[in-house]
Amino acid sequence: MKKWILCLPLILLLACNREEGLLWFSAQKAGDYFRKIENACNSDSGRLWGENLYGPIMFVDGKTRAIYTNVADRENLLKAREGIFTGVLPRERLITNNVIEFGGVRYAMAPLPEEEDQVRITMRAIHSLFHCFQERHDLKPSNFSTRHMNEANARLLLKLEWKALTNAIKSSGDARYQAIRDALIFRGARRELFPDAVTDENKFENYEGLTTFTYMKLGTAGDDELKARLLDYLERIYSNSSYASGYGFVHGALYAYLLNARDFDFKQILAPDYDLGTATATAYSVILPELCRDVAGSLALNYDLPSIRAEEVDREKMISDQTRRIVTTFTERPVLIVQMESPNFSFEPEDINSLDTLGILYMKLRVSDNWGKLTVDEGGALLTNDLRTLRVSAREVRTERNHVIGTGWHLVLNDGWNSAKEGDNIIIRKQLP
Repeated sequence: MKKWILCLPLILLLACNREEGLLWFSAQKAGDYFRKIENACNSDSGRLWGENLYGPIMFVDGKTRAIYTNVADRENLLKAREGIFTGVLPRERLITNNVIEFGGVRYAMAPLPEEEDQVRITMRAIHSLFHCFQERHDLKPSNFSTRHMNEANARLLLKLEWKALTNAIKSSGDARYQAIRDALIFRGARRELFPDAVTDENKFENYEGLTTFTYMKLGTAGDDELKARLLDYLERIYSNSSYASGYGFVHGALYAYLLNARDFDFKQILAPDYDLGTATATAYSVILPELCRDVAGSLALNYDLPSIRAEEVDREKMISDQTRRIVTTFTERPVLIVQMESPNFSFEPEDINSLDTLGILYMKLRVSDNWGKLTVDEGGALLTNDLRTLRVSAREVRTERNHVIGTGWHLVLNDGWNSAKEGDNIIIRKQLP
């Protein structure tokens, strides 16, 4: 009896320390969502993209890494349970709202939220299903960068373009035509200022913007709800202090909505750098001036230019205040320093903030590279503006074989890489032969 009494506190302690999964989710609940998502895809019946987007889906509980799929894997890693296939995602695998290869099957991964949100869960799954479609049809772009979107003139013209696009989506007839023309002039003026970035803009707008439009269209009940959700998303992105990594999620969707209103055939998009703006000009028979910058200035007065300038002044002040607070954490205290070589990032566009010359702060981030995989859930990560160096706070760090674990983050190193102390900091480097 004494032994049991002595062991009881230890058992209770272990139970308290064990990470609990999402109490609202289950295999039965997963089945309900799979049917809901299949119905959404069936309702489109391939009209938008020429094929039904429904396919293998993987829900993931981020706390326990438990996974629930609608299709068995080919390597028998998953177990059948109530018609659902369950298992555990290895710790070295990233949890992202994207495509994952697991057990010989390409799944559309959908991370589960802390609390049940039917719309969010459905749209996350369709989001990843469309990325699967893009990979199948060679529409996934190579690396691109739109960091010029943090330049003052680029932000200004982008905001003007968004205001014109909002007017276009809310109106019809001649008013819609004029608003689209204004938006395309602001777009053209920006691209005249940053001609080297045009292809990268197109890639971002296609890859994530078309994805946003697709999951919103398939996941909403009709045009009114689609417009409301799209403009609400724009409002959230609009308030970001950094557009470099987030603008494309909504920008391509705005043009896709206007194209869809003209019965545009999306199946003609056969390249990842397709220009949605040019397609919109064609669909609405818009003729642009030879130089958009010549008329963008006068048009801007119709879109409350003074208020946009005031917003940008407030942004600069906010960034300055943030920078003073953040600089201590990421430059003066112990940090983990990781050099980017060929990174693949995953994040929510609302979770990023530009910190001027310091770089871009990601509140939450998933990144994989030649050295391994880093997951940041708390505390943030700072990426330099040249996208080469990433820092996370490293005040309390422990190492377990190829795992480096800090407060709010963990790193899984690939073979041939290790962590090493360098002064107060920790760096990731290749092992010496």
